Amino acid sequence: MDLITAKDLNNKLINEEISSYEVTKMILERIKKSKLNSYITTCEESALKSSIEADKKFSEKSSDITPLTGIPVMVKDNISTKNIKTTAASKILKDYIPPFDATVVKHLKNAGAVILGKGNMDEFAMGSSNETSSYGPVLNPWDTNKVPGGSSGGAASAVAAGECYLALGSDTGGSIRQPASLCGVVGMKPTYGLVSRYGLIAFGSSLDQIGPIARSVEDCGNLLNIIAKKDSFDSTSVTSPYENFTEDIHKDIKNMKLAVPKEYITENVDSSVKNNFMESLSILSNLGASIEEISLPLTEYALAVYYIIAPSEASANLSRFDGVKYGISTKNAKNSTEYIREVRGSGFGEEVKRRILIGTYALSSGYYDAYYKKAQQVRTLIINEFNEAFKKFDALVTPTSPILAFELESKNNDPLSMYMSDICTIPANIAGLPAISVPSGMSNNLPIGLQFMGPQFGDKKILQIAYNFEKTAQWNKLNTFEND
Repeated sequence: MDLITAKDLNNKLINEEISSYEVTKMILERIKKSKLNSYITTCEESALKSSIEADKKFSEKSSDITPLTGIPVMVKDNISTKNIKTTAASKILKDYIPPFDATVVKHLKNAGAVILGKGNMDEFAMGSSNETSSYGPVLNPWDTNKVPGGSSGGAASAVAAGECYLALGSDTGGSIRQPASLCGVVGMKPTYGLVSRYGLIAFGSSLDQIGPIARSVEDCGNLLNIIAKKDSFDSTSVTSPYENFTEDIHKDIKNMKLAVPKEYITENVDSSVKNNFMESLSILSNLGASIEEISLPLTEYALAVYYIIAPSEASANLSRFDGVKYGISTKNAKNSTEYIREVRGSGFGEEVKRRILIGTYALSSGYYDAYYKKAQQVRTLIINEFNEAFKKFDALVTPTSPILAFELESKNNDPLSMYMSDICTIPANIAGLPAISVPSGMSNNLPIGLQFMGPQFGDKKILQIAYNFEKTAQWNKLNTFEND
């Protein structure tokens, strides 16, 4: 079956041209044969049971059919799933089975989605290549010698390769959008607080946001409609009215004002990405949008701010994994100090340890004001700079990733170079803004992504802009594998 969108599949299911059971069975077989390593856990029995229940709704013409009913979905492995192993791709949680569903998972189940399994990822979502997973790296379906991006690499790779129709990822500094760009799919980070984080294993609590990965912008919007709801279990869940995020998606973008921050187009951006970006701006101009170059000078500090705030919050969040409350245990220790040292030393990977050490140092006595407090002050300045820009413009346009998918292991010994992969995506997390990556072209048979950023709660508008671009450019229709 061709790589159709979830919306197309939903129409076929409603018309009973095909059954959810057939589609689910086919994809589960594809996953078994796959070499991409995009899943950590698959749930064949429960997935097939859910597909049968969905088919019953279609045959009975049930009134509670949604755009997700019967659609095979992957959930990133840092999102809690009741009675299904949830590891965050870490050895320290290798046998953890949650007793509850994350709020977003409840929404998926209530909408009739078929949950296929848990997506591979960078350990605790810390990485830009999906190589820090204790379950091995995910491969890019366009070129299996290349990385898929991270940390939601399993989700992006699976959507691109037809191993699910939709996926839920998490985005702390670009972890949905960067892999979406490198794998040639659509990935969206909603406004901070729009989607509940209850049940998400926290990395950076003021930065983390759950969001959709799909084959089309409209699929992203339809999934956002399901998961964006106020949640009393999440104190950061917003109380503002929730919209239908796809109701204006088909409207044109004539007379919209788009800005290109010149700080995002530097010598660090690959020439093929830069050329594609200029071509993409021409498409947007032809669609009737006005485009103006602006300056956001504080952008250059966003990466430094992020790599103080995120590790600091990670240091606090990951303190719970001590082998007592959570995590693997050991019988080799002589006292509690040795016990925790052994558990955390053997349970955490190198990148996680590096970030915990950085964060603990930044929060320590004598350094808190110099690092963490200063980073938060600069964060406020960055937010204010964005707010000023959005007084004049509907959205900002940038490349999603400054580079194409790179070779496996090529950056593992150069963490600073790895961190630079997120230079275009991190600012949206710093400011809590909605941002979406859309396929915009190819170079050397590898995908390139275009990013739209909007003001807080401008999710509907960036979906509209991205949809118009996608409809004209049509790069999302490329397949990465031979059809069955």
